[in-house]
Amino acid sequence: MEEQKTYKRPVRSFVRRTGRLTLSQQRALETLWPELGIEHTLEPLDLEAVFGRAAPSVLEIGFGNGETLVQQATENPDKNYIGIEVHEPGVGHCLLKAEESRISNLRLLMHDAIDVLTHQIPPLSLFRVNLYFPDPWPKKRHHKRRIVQPDFLALIDGRLENNGTLNIATDWANYAQHIDEILAQSARFICTERREHDGDQPLDRPRTKFELRGLRKGHRIYDWCFTKSTNS
Repeated sequence: MEEQKTYKRPVRSFVRRTGRLTLSQQRALETLWPELGIEHTLEPLDLEAVFGRAAPSVLEIGFGNGETLVQQATENPDKNYIGIEVHEPGVGHCLLKAEESRISNLRLLMHDAIDVLTHQIPPLSLFRVNLYFPDPWPKKRHHKRRIVQPDFLALIDGRLENNGTLNIATDWANYAQHIDEILAQSARFICTERREHDGDQPLDRPRTKFELRGLRKGHRIYDWCFTKSTNS
């Protein structure tokens, strides 16, 4: 009898939340996605062809409703921005904001970030990766779901150009401790700057909806900039 193969289900760092699309968000997904959206495939992207130019590329993982992502793309027209989000209403909202701002330097993907990084983002192609207020998975039994893990750092390291940066922010003290520990054990990145503040000193980024929510709960904000090590 042929032995049946079993496959281990990957640990996901996110929950695919459901939500009702507004009519305008649905319209955006139908009419704007063909222009600004990128479908998931198993082939690496030609970023110069995608944007119609060669420019430093910034990737944001989990952009929420996309308002701060659009703000960054608007304020930095010399850079290309790629946003990844699995929440459909958030993607629809981001598309509407992009249309309102009339920007052309933004593209979106609606898929698991690990899959996108693995298959679609070419090696050494990113100037910067932003990970702002990822799901903290506060319960100890869920810590394995946190996206900041050694395998994630290895993947980011391979996609960042030399001296590229990984920028992280969280409002959960326990997750901040986890990030400090994981990065301290890695030779792939050097901590260029670390800030702990009350929302008044964001590190080279706009303030986000999740940040404001954390501040209302009395949380402190933690910001890091990690630079890719030349010895990685």
